[in-house]
Amino acid sequence: MQLLISNEQNEVEMTDETKELLRRALEEVLREEGFSPEFIEAAEVSMVLVDDTRMAELNKMYRGIDGTTDVLSFPMLEGEEDPEADELFSEFLLGDIVVSVPRAREQAREGGHSLEKEMAFLAVHSMLHLLGYDHERSGEEEALMREKEESVMARLEAGGRG
Repeated sequence: MQLLISNEQNEVEMTDETKELLRRALEEVLREEGFSPEFIEAAEVSMVLVDDTRMAELNKMYRGIDGTTDVLSFPMLEGEEDPEADELFSEFLLGDIVVSVPRAREQAREGGHSLEKEMAFLAVHSMLHLLGYDHERSGEEEALMREKEESVMARLEAGGRG
């Protein structure tokens, strides 16, 4: 999987280890969803790391909501997921993820865990959105999404492919 990261914030340093964790987190979601190794290899996601000011601008522009948020997802093929089509693509752009790193840092503090863990969780959450999940649609979908997030995070914390 190719993860293209554009760091447009300067409040928190992003290490190579954190970037690799983010890539692994996204791959784990694709494995959880049953995509083939060939598709996972061809998949591409763009991630932009921003500060709260930029995130508030994007949140207002795309969602009509004032204020910052932790993560925004922009799927490329909304409603057109087709795991069987993976042989057709040498590269497959799934979409864009935007993360407010300062917001992630604050949520990590509030949750009593590391920034890296929070960033991985936000990547997992957002990747599920790229694949068509929406926790705001129903309580049932919210529960399903939470279950998938927990499964992927447990495998990441165990250090591999569970």
